[in-house]
Amino acid sequence: MRTHFIAIGGSAMHNLAIALKDKGYLVTGSDDAIFEPSKSRLEKKGILPEEMGWFPEKITSDIDAVILGMHAHQDNPELAKAKELGLKIYSYPEFLYEQSKTKTRVVIAGSHGKTTITSMILHVLNFHQKDVDYMVGAQLEGFDCMVKLTKDNDFMVLEGDEYLSSPIDLRSKFLLYQPNIALMSGIAWDHINVFKTFDDYIEQFRRFVASITPGGVLVYNEEDAEVVKVVENAENYFRKIPYKTPEYEISNGKVLLKTEMGDIPLSVFGAHNLLNLEGARHICHTLGIMDEDFYDAIMSFKGASKRLEKVEREDKGILYKDFAHAPSKVKAAVKAFCEQFKNEKKYGFLELHTYSSLNPVFLEQYDHAMDGLDEAIVFYSEDALKIKRMEPISPDLIKEKFKNENLKVFTNAEELHAYWDLLDKTKGVYMMMSSGNFGGLDLTK
Repeated sequence: MRTHFIAIGGSAMHNLAIALKDKGYLVTGSDDAIFEPSKSRLEKKGILPEEMGWFPEKITSDIDAVILGMHAHQDNPELAKAKELGLKIYSYPEFLYEQSKTKTRVVIAGSHGKTTITSMILHVLNFHQKDVDYMVGAQLEGFDCMVKLTKDNDFMVLEGDEYLSSPIDLRSKFLLYQPNIALMSGIAWDHINVFKTFDDYIEQFRRFVASITPGGVLVYNEEDAEVVKVVENAENYFRKIPYKTPEYEISNGKVLLKTEMGDIPLSVFGAHNLLNLEGARHICHTLGIMDEDFYDAIMSFKGASKRLEKVEREDKGILYKDFAHAPSKVKAAVKAFCEQFKNEKKYGFLELHTYSSLNPVFLEQYDHAMDGLDEAIVFYSEDALKIKRMEPISPDLIKEKFKNENLKVFTNAEELHAYWDLLDKTKGVYMMMSSGNFGGLDLTK
């Protein structure tokens, strides 16, 4: 089968391209910019475009599938050529469904926690040498590629994202998967550039639950009121399995999970991660993994990339980075950090750079998000606001919306870096929260 990727360099797209190459497909692609690690990984597989840009002449009638990434625009010249030739054009999730429609599909959804839960499930299955197909949005230790597609595996585990499928398919990605087994971890308004009201956002999860195949299974977080409402109001038939935060304690800096089999030491921390773990346990149970085997495997789980991930520093200072940028994720990460290091001086840095986080209306969702930290710092780039064609935001407005008068606010990367350089990283503990890079800050030095 011959496939062509329009916008092959994306974090998700390049993984799918590699998975198809490994499956024996003929893979080509284009993009106007490709960064690391995508560039090196595509080059290693021999599918890195020879030059950057869009080339309609690459689109020929012998292509079986064109896979369109979100980075491309509706007026993309390669897309126009594919339409002209009448080729089959798939979004990323649509193609994944085509590859998995004969399998049992396990879809992990939610505004927060879905990457970690998916990673936990895959870690446990890998530990016990249970082979499944999968797609997850973060790099996981022990996995070379974060998409795996085979002809023979009976199950596929999918991280279910509520964001749009492609520039020409405005459905939420997870609506295309039609899960046999699903999990919903939580609902907290996000992507307000797409979902203008909270109810618009919740509607995507209503539709997701409605898409569960008849007689399927839904594992859901019973501590989230919005999730419970969606589940209780669902009209289709499926088995409901609720979960909640399990009992645990922190002893000598180590998290111990309380179970019938005794205390289980963990390598991750935070109540939200214990909640994620419990959801993963229920999913693994539906896949035939007994609790004893689950706990045996989960002890060695160190977390998904950029999810409270410890950074090895040259000076041995204690620093964690977290992908948290949406309000609910920031609050959960801060709470976990403060609980884990309650006797240390705690520094928390947050970068605001998504459309949602820089919207003055949405900023109200961050109220008290940084409370509990000894030093709380927020960074956003005035240049980024100009690029996104958004109105300027004053530091005072940030402090007002966060309801934190002691907040330090930086709008210039050079000033942030100067402040960072003055800190003695061997004293206190540090957490960096962003889906960006704080204007190029090197966290290892």
